[in-house]
Amino acid sequence: MDLDVFVTAHRAEWDRLDHLLHRGRNLTGAEADELVALYQRTATHLSLIQSSAPDPMLTGRLTQLVARARSTVTGTRRATWRDAVRFLTAGFPAAVYRSRQWWIPTAVLSTVLAAVIGWWIGVHPEVQSAIAAPDELRQLTRPGGEYETYYSSHPAASFAAQVWTNNAQAAAMCLTLGAFLCLPVVWILFVNVLNLGVGIGLMSSAGRLDTFLGLVLPHGLLELTAVFVAAGTGLRLGWTVIDPGPQSRRTALAQQGRAAIGMAIGLALVLFVSGVIEGFVTPSGLPTWARITIGIVAELAFLAYVYILGGRAARMGDTGDVEARDRSAELPAAA
Repeated sequence: MDLDVFVTAHRAEWDRLDHLLHRGRNLTGAEADELVALYQRTATHLSLIQSSAPDPMLTGRLTQLVARARSTVTGTRRATWRDAVRFLTAGFPAAVYRSRQWWIPTAVLSTVLAAVIGWWIGVHPEVQSAIAAPDELRQLTRPGGEYETYYSSHPAASFAAQVWTNNAQAAAMCLTLGAFLCLPVVWILFVNVLNLGVGIGLMSSAGRLDTFLGLVLPHGLLELTAVFVAAGTGLRLGWTVIDPGPQSRRTALAQQGRAAIGMAIGLALVLFVSGVIEGFVTPSGLPTWARITIGIVAELAFLAYVYILGGRAARMGDTGDVEARDRSAELPAAA
């Protein structure tokens, strides 16, 4: 395609569309119909230029023009409570359900790796001595030591808020950094697994693994599941860069990226629940079996939420992406 000839042939239409957009609401019925027709033609022109002769300046101008026209034609839609309900009952659980092929293997491999690291540290005193001096290790692992007092070192409410903020940031980083070929996600996941493995190893070497698990499991089941979901989704996003499948890389990344943003919001809510458990249940005076039971119930409730509501929504075609009317059209469509 000869770009100069194309621009010369259609510049008048673009200028006319820009003029009508500046008129705003002061359009006659015929001018409104003309605006819609020019919007559709300009969207087609933009698609042709992007695929055949991409020019940054011209593409930028037409993209802005099409976006303004689309906003004028379709109007601005405000989010409502119905959108929030739909997100919580269909969009978010469907996104988690559809990405299960990524986060379930991530969870299994991470758990196995944490157990192996814990075993390796627990049976090798020389590894323990490389982590910290003997006195420091005793301070960490003794009854009433730092591993135990960590969960009650601050008021429950502020501790829960701090934990929630840290975990939500980690999950968001996994989701957003996945596009960098998965590498940052693998690193964040490894750091979390390593910390868990070190705790398992040191406490097992001191004969207090049951105490450690009694402190970690109440909140850790749900918290780690959320981290694994975020990591799996981030890995899926990174793999989309490498292999977008039948879609174009741009379209596939846009779809997965929008779903990942929704996942970040949903997982923040999940991590809020685990933060409340960590702040109020883990350091409480409840028996160990009662605290672990609360953690198991919270985990089973989340999995049921994903597999029942999410599975049903996914089978009905929900991908976790925003509704079609709220995203840019991949191809020009008639009004």
